[in-house]
Amino acid sequence: MRQKIRRTMLLISMLLFPVTIFYFSPYLIIEAASERIMNGSFIVFAAMFILSMFCGRVWCGYFCPAGGLQECAFRIKDTPAKQGGRDKIKYAIWIIWMTAVVVTFVLGKNDVTVNFFYQTDHGISVSAINNYVVYYGVILMLVAPALIHGRRAACHYICWMAPFMAMGSTIGRWLHIPQLHIEAEKENCISCGMCNKACPMGLDVRKMVSDGNNGKCTECIQCGACADVCPKKVLKYKMVWRR
Repeated sequence: MRQKIRRTMLLISMLLFPVTIFYFSPYLIIEAASERIMNGSFIVFAAMFILSMFCGRVWCGYFCPAGGLQECAFRIKDTPAKQGGRDKIKYAIWIIWMTAVVVTFVLGKNDVTVNFFYQTDHGISVSAINNYVVYYGVILMLVAPALIHGRRAACHYICWMAPFMAMGSTIGRWLHIPQLHIEAEKENCISCGMCNKACPMGLDVRKMVSDGNNGKCTECIQCGACADVCPKKVLKYKMVWRR
């Protein structure tokens, strides 16, 4: 039942993407920064960072329209995407992008203001014909890696939102903030591998359970798919406070 609810939420988020796309825009945050405006994407990314300190990447698992788009691609290619060094590409992209945001904001000359609906039409992102060119370009950029490389490849390789949550989750652990995680009772694991097959991120969950570090994986999106298929209920949601 939980996975049906999760997929329904992703579907709704995906259908709303023409309305919400500008609130996830890496370009608009730079354009707004040049006018010293804190726009919608600035506020959304800040909220993602703060949420992740308590809940990890739960946004990616339950609410992200880009995640919903990629999970639709599972019907075409449902193999795990290669990870390792490729997962670091998104951090390089993020550093360059955030440097551009900070420099542009510092060089701006206006007073600092807040405009959540910056560059939208009454809050709606795609409201003109020319905006559809941008919209479908973004759709292609997100779906193509998943079709070529496998499960949620764009999340692994190029997502500009994931680093906010990966770093927020890490900082939360450093600060010993209670955090939601998929925790494991590894002594009960029978190594059936069903968790690996269920993971939409294509993670080696079985190995993480064996090594006892699944709660520290910044690529985990806290979707609970592994917990829902585990025949021995080894994996469970827990609010963990690491002393």
